[in-house]
Amino acid sequence: MTTTDPLPFTPELPTAAELAAFTLAAQHPVTHGWLDRAARLRNLTEEHEFDLQLATDLDLAVQRAQFLNAGPAAPAYLNRWVTVSADLHAMLSIRFEGLDVTKPFVDVSVTSRPVTRADLPALMDAARVYAAFRPPRLRVWSAAPLTDWADLDPDRRVLAAPVGDLRGRPVPDGLTLTPTPDASRSADAQAAYDAVDADHPHHPHEARLLPAEDLQECIDAGTMFDVHWRGGWAGYAGTLASPQLGLDAQVVQELLLAPRARAQGLGAALSTLLARHLPDPAQVLSGTIHGRNRGALSAAHRAGRHDVGGWWWAPLP
Repeated sequence: MTTTDPLPFTPELPTAAELAAFTLAAQHPVTHGWLDRAARLRNLTEEHEFDLQLATDLDLAVQRAQFLNAGPAAPAYLNRWVTVSADLHAMLSIRFEGLDVTKPFVDVSVTSRPVTRADLPALMDAARVYAAFRPPRLRVWSAAPLTDWADLDPDRRVLAAPVGDLRGRPVPDGLTLTPTPDASRSADAQAAYDAVDADHPHHPHEARLLPAEDLQECIDAGTMFDVHWRGGWAGYAGTLASPQLGLDAQVVQELLLAPRARAQGLGAALSTLLARHLPDPAQVLSGTIHGRNRGALSAAHRAGRHDVGGWWWAPLP
């Protein structure tokens, strides 16, 4: 396919509410009791309204084409609702890691039923609608355990649990949180990330320090905290209220321990302390952790958070 080839015809677009129902059906069973079904569907419907805009709004496609300047004409940037197989349809979109046009990938945003490992060849074939961008990878969501698709590269996993369920676990003596007053510890936080990066070369691809403007947003929301360990500053722990997977969530923005507090078994306690400081026990503490970040995954599990699914990368021919 060249940049001048027309994109193939697609079936009639579903409504945002229909997309929401598809997405909810693909979620991990443990999450279905965490929020009223109707409320969760409303959250997902709002999210998928933007997917439909990306599929139909040519003016927005023009803006994306001008901003990204990746080569193909504007219509190529539209989301596509495609027939994958006789019983499977999918919303596909062209994305770029970090908005880097040299790193395109095809994202499977929604599927009409939960995806299985056997669907991947057909999804990879359907991804050819974006061949003009020459994407090397396809990203797909599943609530399946991380071990189920061990032959694929994992992306991020969602680790979550109701806030009220996380508050009762023990916390080591001397470990506390206090509201972060300002960004004066940013340099210390960056030094902490640098220390981890030096020990673990893959870490920069798995986690990075929260940007300054996002840190300030958490501070302003009152949900960013300084970690204190045995009398000294020892990191950050913070969230922002935002739906995730349709859930009413406090989404983790930062869980960071300074070098002096690492290897002390404190990681799990940060989720516990965060849960104790968040105001609404009915909300879900949720956050993404890279599938290869075993330390962070283990800490989240020990805190009582559940792995409710995540994204995998599949290579495209």
